[in-house]
Amino acid sequence: MTRRFLTIAATVLTTTCVTAVVMAQAPAPAGRGAANAAPAKAPTSPVTGNAVRGKQLYYDYSCYGCHGFNGETGARAFVPAWPANLATESSFLAFLRGRANQAPTQPSTAMPNYSAETLNDAQAKDIYAYIRTFKSNAPPADKIPTLNAILSAAQKPRKP
Repeated sequence: MTRRFLTIAATVLTTTCVTAVVMAQAPAPAGRGAANAAPAKAPTSPVTGNAVRGKQLYYDYSCYGCHGFNGETGARAFVPAWPANLATESSFLAFLRGRANQAPTQPSTAMPNYSAETLNDAQAKDIYAYIRTFKSNAPPADKIPTLNAILSAAQKPRKP
């Protein structure tokens, strides 16, 4: 029974890891419409906000809850596949304000609405400046030793 359990567990783990690698190497989904199409690399437009203040605001407004602590994780990761609404400071502000007068559907998994009264332009620019400091830290799939060991073991023939 233990050997069968280990075989099943190894199969599930291998399948999960292979799926994760395939998904990581696949292009990011476009999201809601062409406005979310991902540029090839991180944006390079000018930033006028203060990243230090932006970091505190990122935590205060719980942005990390959906975007992770570095933009790479969470339900709505955006690093390294930067969406168009993060391409420039003005597109970020337009995105934040675009739905400010609309009540979200309930239950909502969309980003909260941020009117200028909730998050003023200076604060939004600070958050944008902090977001722009994010860099991808994920190693290429072929450089992850444990994943490579699992994939190598999965290629070996099973013993009856």
